[in-house]
Amino acid sequence: MTKTFSMIREFHLADWFTLGNAICGTGALFSMMTYLQTSDVIHIYFACGLVLAAMVFDVMDGRIARWRQKTSPMGRELDSLADIISFGVAPALIAYGCGMQGLYDRIVLTYFVACGVSRLARYNVTAEALSQGQDKVKYFEGTPIPTSLILVLLMFVAAMQGALGESLWLGQVAMAGFILHPMVLLFALSGSLMISRIRFPKI
Repeated sequence: MTKTFSMIREFHLADWFTLGNAICGTGALFSMMTYLQTSDVIHIYFACGLVLAAMVFDVMDGRIARWRQKTSPMGRELDSLADIISFGVAPALIAYGCGMQGLYDRIVLTYFVACGVSRLARYNVTAEALSQGQDKVKYFEGTPIPTSLILVLLMFVAAMQGALGESLWLGQVAMAGFILHPMVLLFALSGSLMISRIRFPKI
């Protein structure tokens, strides 16, 4: 008979850190939704801080997996799902909450998330080939999705300076009756780099 909670029992230590990544990313989403309800900027700080904490968990799970020499296909898939929450959806929602709410902004932010999903899927199916038979991947094709933390830190600084909503850096542009905040183009650039074929060495 299958034991109760058998899936949980099969988790490795690294998998629990991966779940910590996902939990932090989900917390960031709730913090931004709270900000949209209350307009209390402290919730933006919480959201950005939780994405940073997710990065710590993301780094630790890989180190622990290599240290204990226990990796699994489930762990890899779990890592990708956690990453898309913490470094894909959460940064997009933080940007939306900070003021990138025009139609064009939403299209770009959706593109950013789609690029992140595509980047992770490509990595999962090519990781074995990229590792060249070794335990560790030597390089990435396209920027890793956690690099979106740079954009999150940028939003954190903007929030500290009060550059939110109508005061967002670089202002806004009206095109065909809809609004574009030029700052959202950084998300377009980040997403495009994720799905590029440019090789980045893995440190």
